Amino acid sequence: MKRDRWAMAVLLAGAGVVSLSPRPAAAEVVEATPGGFVTKTTLTIAVSRAKLYDALVHAVGRWWDPAHTYSGDAKNLSIDMRPGGCFCETLPNQGGVQHGVVVLVIPGKTLRIRGAIGPLQQDGLAGSLTFELADREGGTDVTMTYSVGGYRQGGVQALAPVVDSVLGGQLRRLKGFAETGTPAATPAP
Repeated sequence: MKRDRWAMAVLLAGAGVVSLSPRPAAAEVVEATPGGFVTKTTLTIAVSRAKLYDALVHAVGRWWDPAHTYSGDAKNLSIDMRPGGCFCETLPNQGGVQHGVVVLVIPGKTLRIRGAIGPLQQDGLAGSLTFELADREGGTDVTMTYSVGGYRQGGVQALAPVVDSVLGGQLRRLKGFAETGTPAATPAP
């Protein structure tokens, strides 16, 4: 099945990134157990909080890595910015993916989406992805936290560094897009 091949490719590609690339100094797996994990990444982005928030929520299809979509095209992604709104992806033939549900919107400050993103959907997992923005001299600090728990045969702890790497890459793409208009990943510090 195409979805299973995509999920395996994402996990294997992420594993390669983890083993071959330096990790950002501000990224970490906070905790990993058989029943869940928490990852956290903080970056400073050299734009105003308002500009960063706008890029985060209104231009997700321009900075999200298309390799980490089901359709292969990030332009198919959207976020409906209201509680109960969908972080969704449109697929051919009237198909689609609900990556998550918006549960908290504090404009310019916090976005929280609940959902098991990407290949995590195939297991009995739940997740909460939070973006917090704070003013900093010369820009904005963005902290992205992803907390995942539930059942997966063999446990979920082995997925933590892979997910941390993939999401850290997404945040670096957001940084590149917000600062330059190009979503190319900025090198990990």
